[in-house]
Amino acid sequence: MKKNPPITLGITGGTGSGKTTIAEEIVRVLGPDKSVLIHQDSYYLDHGRLPADARARVNFDHPRAFDWKLLKRHLRALRGGRSIERPIYNFHTHCRMDETIAIAPRPVVIVEGILVFDDPDLRGMMDIKVYVDADADVRFIRRLERDMRDRGRSLESIVEQYLTTVRPMHLQFIEPTKRYADIIVPEGGHNRVALEAIIARMRAML
Repeated sequence: MKKNPPITLGITGGTGSGKTTIAEEIVRVLGPDKSVLIHQDSYYLDHGRLPADARARVNFDHPRAFDWKLLKRHLRALRGGRSIERPIYNFHTHCRMDETIAIAPRPVVIVEGILVFDDPDLRGMMDIKVYVDADADVRFIRRLERDMRDRGRSLESIVEQYLTTVRPMHLQFIEPTKRYADIIVPEGGHNRVALEAIIARMRAML
């Protein structure tokens, strides 16, 4: 008897919207034996051949910044019951590391990232699509805190990047993908009612 493919949940939204919070909470509740989380951020293209100053100027919020071919190949593998070697991206150097992380298939596969609804092939593999919404000022503050804390960036560089690429790319590429969502979650990761409803739905499908 052929085994059913895993349930694939796509979660998107603007940077700092709370999508990672929701994705990680779903994994925590379902358990690592039932679910696995794939971050689109792991699939940035490797910019190791560029000079350091040129790497910092890459538009990381544009669809061209991602290795779509590898991400889709890995998702197909997980859906087919096969393990993958997920890349590790270094946000300080803007390079892909030599090491990888082995990821085994699970009954629920969650794909999370700012542009996971942008590619129609990737979108077509998702059983449930969730768009996490949050006000622009809230998203900017969260990004500011994260980049200063986790990525060692200066206030000036974060503000410049937000104004030149993050905000324009959000309006051009991310916000429009809201129309593909089955569920829109306002107030980001703090919306417990929406989160519990998504988890209840996942449990029912399992």
